[in-house]
Amino acid sequence: MKRFVLASVVALAAVSTLTAANAADLGRRNAMPTKAPLYVAPYNWTGLYAGINGGGGWGTSKWSAATGSNSFDGSGGVVGGTLGYNWQMNQIVFGLEGDIDWSNIRGSGSAVPCTTSCETRNDWLGTVRGRVGYAFDRVLPYVTGGLAVGDIKANPAGFGGESETKAGWTLGGGVEFAIAGPWTAKVEYLYADLGKTTCPAGSCALSTDVDFHTSIVRGGINYRF
Repeated sequence: MKRFVLASVVALAAVSTLTAANAADLGRRNAMPTKAPLYVAPYNWTGLYAGINGGGGWGTSKWSAATGSNSFDGSGGVVGGTLGYNWQMNQIVFGLEGDIDWSNIRGSGSAVPCTTSCETRNDWLGTVRGRVGYAFDRVLPYVTGGLAVGDIKANPAGFGGESETKAGWTLGGGVEFAIAGPWTAKVEYLYADLGKTTCPAGSCALSTDVDFHTSIVRGGINYRF
């Protein structure tokens, strides 16, 4: 009798152990599967874009005549529009960008041949530039350079002065950020050199060369199509 009772207890314990193990395994099999993390594709910079830009510039103008020369500083604001296109290959981004800005960069000082002061003004400035950048997903640092076109106005006090559209060069760099949907924002620096214009004796008393170059810092907002 004792042996029967002991065997029954052992059998009951074994059955209980197997039942508990099967229940635990069933719970594991019926557990809710975890979702894979949502895949977010890397940002692609390829495409056409247009936008606006604005900022300020500062630079130096030199007046040079046969009797001597002098330089003075100038500064002012710029604002305008931008149009461009990007091609992305892996993480390298190639681009072509053009812009046209109204400019209020000007400065004045004493120089030959002005009776009181000479003023150099730039009323508009445009560029056509290549861009090369390296995309860190939604952040694009880049270098840029190309053609710069704008006017140089030489205004000597007491004389008629001279205005001429000149072509020169520009070089700089910046960083662009994808902010929301098709919108991006950028900050950039450009150095622009428009060369020089010659103010003839009839307009400046003496034949005078007037050069213009400027550094520009500006921000911009672009919409990608």
